[in-house]
Amino acid sequence: MIGVPPVVLLAVLSGGVGLLIGSFLNVVIHRVPAGLSVVRPASACPTCHTAIRPRDNVPVLSWVVLRGRCRHCRTAISARYPVIELATGVLFVVVVVWAVASASSASFATAATLPVVLAFLYLMAISVALTMIDLDVHRLPDRIVLPAYPVLLVLFAIASALSGDWGALLRGLVGMGALAAGYLLLAVLVPGGMGFGDVKLAGVLGLALAYLGWGPLAVGSFAAFLLGGTFALVLVATRRVGRRGGIPFGPWMVCGAWVGVFSGADFWNAYLALLGIG
Repeated sequence: MIGVPPVVLLAVLSGGVGLLIGSFLNVVIHRVPAGLSVVRPASACPTCHTAIRPRDNVPVLSWVVLRGRCRHCRTAISARYPVIELATGVLFVVVVVWAVASASSASFATAATLPVVLAFLYLMAISVALTMIDLDVHRLPDRIVLPAYPVLLVLFAIASALSGDWGALLRGLVGMGALAAGYLLLAVLVPGGMGFGDVKLAGVLGLALAYLGWGPLAVGSFAAFLLGGTFALVLVATRRVGRRGGIPFGPWMVCGAWVGVFSGADFWNAYLALLGIG
């Protein structure tokens, strides 16, 4: 495609992949909390149990064409499905554009760009799934959280090997242990205030944030409590929940982490400048 900037092509490609991943995440969000396989059986209408044909399983488009109803029994299909697909597509584009814009930084040496981008696309995918599951059932399933450790470690190790920046991987390991330990301490000191699923997720987020730098780790960690605390105060003030109401913290951990990924370095540098440091 002559005259089309490479970043536009990357955005279109990543958006298309994101839509497909979003379709799969709908399956993950529904089946993993129930302990079901995400591979078998094939997706089917929950009412008439008719298997969904490939032509009716095209992300977003099929839902629009079918007007949000099953082709066979005309049962309404929740708009949540296309929303998750579309949101995942958009978020994948955001990650890729961020990566391109960050390509000149130390963490994104040219040879290491691909594994780092894959790591954060993977993190975005599980972020969507974990956010929705935690909102639905107040759990962060081990089946999603625990595999993230080896996946991210391998991708970051490859990136460090290609760039020669082993310090970034070491920093990531320290961040992983530090954030997990901090959440574990909170879980022990404030029973019921923090679940062990949050502790496990903290290690994953600490690894990813610290790989980028101490600034993203600090900002991402703080943003989780700022966003989650603000939301909780609003709910309590409006009497939507009681003071001891169960508000899932996983979504705010994820949101805070992505604030750290996208803007953590800038916020941290501005904070240091305000203090007259650096």
